[in-house]
Amino acid sequence: MAVQLPFLTSTNFSGLFNERFWQNAWPLPPQNQLKRGALVPDVELPGVALSEPVRLSKVWKEQPLLLVFTRIFTEHQYCPLCYPYLKALNENYNTFQGKGVAVLVVTSTDAHQSEKVKADMALKMPLLYDPSCQVFRKYRTGQALGAPLPAQFLIDQEGKLRYKHLFSFLEPNAPLERLFQEIDAFGATVPPTETR
Repeated sequence: MAVQLPFLTSTNFSGLFNERFWQNAWPLPPQNQLKRGALVPDVELPGVALSEPVRLSKVWKEQPLLLVFTRIFTEHQYCPLCYPYLKALNENYNTFQGKGVAVLVVTSTDAHQSEKVKADMALKMPLLYDPSCQVFRKYRTGQALGAPLPAQFLIDQEGKLRYKHLFSFLEPNAPLERLFQEIDAFGATVPPTETR
């Protein structure tokens, strides 16, 4: 039996028309002007099944960080462009870890919806949530049709931008091959193991 994708089969629109939807209804293109080498905003967000919020600088000081902003409307309605991308990231999570890069995914769903998304997709990557969309706005990812737009930022251990990809209809998300090229180009490596 073929697997059916939730964004194509669900007729459950509960939770879709909330405050977040109306705040992001008006289309705004991505406006992030950060250049390579610029310091990125440091923020803190709660995450699914995490005991405390995650501060980005704490992560990137330990290892380079791939910060992935994704577009999910509710636990029932996934963006048809972001769902397969999240699956591909999840399947390649060990490759990112092998290259010494942390991956954090940020969604605009609330805590309950985010828990359901992480469980349904069996996400290995930490899933942070930003239902107020303040971090999406701080990173100026843009918005349309009720949710912020996707974007990816590769950040080095000094908190500087190494690569960014902003949404476009031709290329909604950064190709994984390009991300791996960018990671290899600045030489992210696995931190040395401590010997005792």
